[in-house]
Amino acid sequence: MPAASGVLYTRFMFDPPITTRNRARVCVIGGGGTGAALAYDLSLRGFSVTLLEKGELTSGTTGRHHGQLHSGARYAVGDRAIASECMEETLILRRIAPEAIEYNGGVFVAVDDDDADYAPVFVSACLEAGIPAREVPVSEARSWEPVINPAARRTVWVPDGAFDAFRMPMSFFAAARRLGAGIRSFTEAVAVDVVAGRAAAVIARPVSTGRDERIECDYVVSATGAWAGSVGRMAGFDAPITPAPGTMVAVRGRLSDMVLSRLSPPGDGDIIVPQRGLSIIGTTQRVVDDPDCVLPDDDDVEFLLKRADELAPGFSSRGVHAVWAAARPLAGRSSGDGRSLSRDFMVLDHAAPGAVPGSAGMATLIGGKATVLRAMAEKAADHVCEALGVGEPCRTREFVLPSWRDYYAEETR
Repeated sequence: MPAASGVLYTRFMFDPPITTRNRARVCVIGGGGTGAALAYDLSLRGFSVTLLEKGELTSGTTGRHHGQLHSGARYAVGDRAIASECMEETLILRRIAPEAIEYNGGVFVAVDDDDADYAPVFVSACLEAGIPAREVPVSEARSWEPVINPAARRTVWVPDGAFDAFRMPMSFFAAARRLGAGIRSFTEAVAVDVVAGRAAAVIARPVSTGRDERIECDYVVSATGAWAGSVGRMAGFDAPITPAPGTMVAVRGRLSDMVLSRLSPPGDGDIIVPQRGLSIIGTTQRVVDDPDCVLPDDDDVEFLLKRADELAPGFSSRGVHAVWAAARPLAGRSSGDGRSLSRDFMVLDHAAPGAVPGSAGMATLIGGKATVLRAMAEKAADHVCEALGVGEPCRTREFVLPSWRDYYAEETR
């Protein structure tokens, strides 16, 4: 089976040099993967960072996705740039966060004739995007993963993988905390105080006390994903975000070690991801106004199990372990199911032309995917540096992150 070898975890001292400490204070709102990576990036550039999360860390969309490490193959036909970015970021994450990743490869499976006809276009697009995809005989793919449908027409290997949706961001949080960032979970940002036309402080409300606190800062970044709309409105900003929930189903048993995907344009129920002793089929997609309290649809479960059986017969006979939903933070507005929106990301400056006046000193990060969390943080941190006149480059590619375990070890010291 073509796959990268695993990396044995060895505890080491994470102590990257900070070239310059500056006096600028940045408040990051949102304790998911992007917020974690941003807190680390900003801390590494010498900023004083406070991160606020209204619940437990990773308790939003970050902790609810299926954990696929996208090579970018899924997006290669529709958007070469995004596909290339995913491929580049998988290589970086493999190097800096090996403990959180299973880089076992993936197989795209053509289930019917339409899928089979898509194969040449798919492989060509992957290669143009710098993704080393190659068609392999179905018999060879089934020798790697016998669960693949024996009636499959064609199979293509790609360098996909899986990662732990909790351990990955917690490694970034551990690094940020080691560099001095204040990570405050169960502390909700309830208001942004704008003084003389600029965000000057975030009003935070810890669950433990229920009393508001004023956090003075020089810049605010909302890394709140599907919740970017409500956080932006605190500063009078209308963030163009589309919360797009999808249902996922996990069954007991690890049916494959490789990620199995349908060889077709991206759609519903076309990916099976192995996670520890489970197999996850996902996902569906719909649009909602409020990303809170999103529940899975019963019809989605039946649909997903049927689709999973087409890739891996017998999937639905496994005992269902869990069913849940997570809201994607799609950049832009959509009245449909959101499939037409790009999976790209962007940093929106609240003081840019067209924004509501009086919201300088704040930006909102929207869109993207879990695989590109580090790249999203880099772009947002670059924006903060430009806004505050700080000339520090991004160095998050250079250092292997500490273990996710170290975040909790710091709490006991």
